[in-house]
Amino acid sequence: MVAKSRNALSEEIILISRGIAIYKVGASPYWQCRVRDTRTKKYVVRSTKETSRIKARLAAEEIAADLRGSVKRVEREFTFEAYGKRMIQKADRMVANGERHTNYARDIRYCLENEAWGLYRQLGAKDVREIRTRDYQQAMEKIQADRPDLSTSTRNILTSTFRNVLKVARDDGVIDAVPATPRARQKDAPRSYFPFHPLVAKKDDLYKRVIQTAKDLGGKGTEVRGLPITDELYDLALFLTHSFLRPTVSEVYALKHSDITVADDPKRLLVTVRAGKTGYRVANSMPGAVPVYERIRRRYPDAKPDDYLFYPQYLNRETAARNVQRQFRVVLDEAGIKDDPAAGIKYTIYSLRHTAICMRLILSHGEVNIFNLAKNAGTSVEQIERFYARRLPLSREMAINLQKFGGQS
Repeated sequence: MVAKSRNALSEEIILISRGIAIYKVGASPYWQCRVRDTRTKKYVVRSTKETSRIKARLAAEEIAADLRGSVKRVEREFTFEAYGKRMIQKADRMVANGERHTNYARDIRYCLENEAWGLYRQLGAKDVREIRTRDYQQAMEKIQADRPDLSTSTRNILTSTFRNVLKVARDDGVIDAVPATPRARQKDAPRSYFPFHPLVAKKDDLYKRVIQTAKDLGGKGTEVRGLPITDELYDLALFLTHSFLRPTVSEVYALKHSDITVADDPKRLLVTVRAGKTGYRVANSMPGAVPVYERIRRRYPDAKPDDYLFYPQYLNRETAARNVQRQFRVVLDEAGIKDDPAAGIKYTIYSLRHTAICMRLILSHGEVNIFNLAKNAGTSVEQIERFYARRLPLSREMAINLQKFGGQS
């Protein structure tokens, strides 16, 4: 028979309160106290020097008070986690109202609740009234040490989430200002666009080559995974270029006939994007989108207001988007176009949106208002300057526009 260890329990463990317990072992006549140190996240064991269970309970509470004396108890309503939950509720409301894309609420929830490195794990129990820049920096340093593979973009989303949570506290009057939060420097990801005339010679105009190839393959009925390429792909490519929309499930593939209004003076479409990447907006198209819409109406003469504009037979819009992506890759292969040598990345159907923005900057001869262009495309002036304008050559017309004063023609 195995002898019982002197350190084995001789009395049942008694839980006094959260993180505080007493117990006895055979090696000592005294009750032992075990306390969780909230600063180190470890347990500390001390002898109560008491043989009486009642006195041992009192001694354990005194020991815990001494250990935790420098840790101020935070009322739950003032914790970072409490305000984080309120921020999630706010984000959900903004998404429901169409003010923000669904990704906005998803990203905030992910940055706060991630079990491995989320902000709740780093700052959840802290009092928002006492959070300073140094607390933010220590949290971000810990996240970087635990997950060095996180992209700069993800770290910046973490920063935005931290600030948004504290803005809720600020708006409550709990804090006067949000602490400074230095952002990680982000390396800009290049945007690929199809070179077009007059940026390049007419024979090197890749945009026209792509559009013509899409039209030719639609006429031939070339099949991709059993699905024929039709002239609908050609119309979709033109529509993206003339409307500045994103080829995503939340933008172009979400469009219904009720979202389109034909307007005059100038001739254009008013395109209602209900839940795009940057939320709700009404975009003005270029005139070239109008005949595209007229062909769509002829293609689907019995279309109802709630029917989708492109590929309405697919109620699952993810499926529609995937089919188009596959067919557009075949168009690029047929046209002999693969990589953007300037950006160093592959062309995709998204390149049509980038081409549309670049075309406005160039073909307007420097006359386009970048603020209006950004608003219409659902982006920002900063994005246009960082990802589009800086890659385009300066022209004489742009120089004239730069030097123009109000009222001059």
